[in-house]
Amino acid sequence: MIRISQVVTILDVGPRRSPSTLAPFLDSSRNQGRLEWITTEEEIKSYVVTETTIYASPISSLTLLKRAQLGGNRALGISGTKEVKKEQE
Repeated sequence: MIRISQVVTILDVGPRRSPSTLAPFLDSSRNQGRLEWITTEEEIKSYVVTETTIYASPISSLTLLKRAQLGGNRALGISGTKEVKKEQE
């Protein structure tokens, strides 16, 4: 689980965002061992960025935003697998 207080930003991977826009950031994060995949079976819809880790998430940025707006120091309801995987193509 990731606490809202740990989140730096949530990056959307929607149809309007080109994967090449995020590629240098994700490549660098992967090379540093900071990229974690929450799922290996579902499409990645967002990247949740904390100070230490980037989580590839099957949960949309809009859903994560709604969860964050519920308030308090809640968790977003996602957790990493500690498995580093190449970005889905």
